Amino acid sequence: MNLQAIRAIYAFEMARTKRTLLQSVVSPVISTSLYFVVFGSAIGARMTQVEHVPYGAFIVPGLMMLTLLTQSISNASFAIYFPRFTGTIYEVLSAPVSPFEIMCGYVGAAATKSVLLGLIILATAALFVPMEVRHPFWMLAFLVLTAVTFSLFGFIIGIWADGFERLQLIPMLIVTPLTFLGGTFYSLDMLPPVWRTVTLFNPVVYLISGFRWSFFGLSDVAVGVSFAMTTGFLLACLLIVSWMFRTGYRLKS
Repeated sequence: MNLQAIRAIYAFEMARTKRTLLQSVVSPVISTSLYFVVFGSAIGARMTQVEHVPYGAFIVPGLMMLTLLTQSISNASFAIYFPRFTGTIYEVLSAPVSPFEIMCGYVGAAATKSVLLGLIILATAALFVPMEVRHPFWMLAFLVLTAVTFSLFGFIIGIWADGFERLQLIPMLIVTPLTFLGGTFYSLDMLPPVWRTVTLFNPVVYLISGFRWSFFGLSDVAVGVSFAMTTGFLLACLLIVSWMFRTGYRLKS
């Protein structure tokens, strides 16, 4: 494995984050803080606890996951689309670097940014609500696994997109609504039985549920199912990326 090539791509992408610090870090943190203020104050005043957890603390895992998903997809999709747009991707493809090494560089940088952002948001949340993480190892495991999985998903979107507007099409119209409807601000037990069954077809439910379990020891679905669903989606994304590089889909034309 060409570790030097992976390190070069990774370092380049991380350096780009430093140049766009306001957009990459400050903006998502401020947006999430506004969620805490609005939902924690407005709704939290009326609904003080959910399953014996203060409402302000209850929404922390969901808000972290919302930011994690959107930022992972955004970082990875732009990272691979922009070289395609400028034509510099051909220099990378013609270099003695394997598709796996290219993917590791871009996806690794995008996932690193998302994990750091998630930890910053967690520290910010502690300023608003008192909370503790009951299973810190599993919290980090879900955080890293989700960041890598959706960075891969964003990498796929960046290769698939044929314009800047398409980079935001799936995150805005599909991922964000599914996250809001996946238990970010409520427990599935609060829903009528029919809607609870329908919600279980939302894949984001399993991500938020497993992540929330690592904080409070409670979940809407079994933790093993959450972990298996996330791992399954990761493997599916790896297969799609492998196919894209093998066929040259929108990379060599």
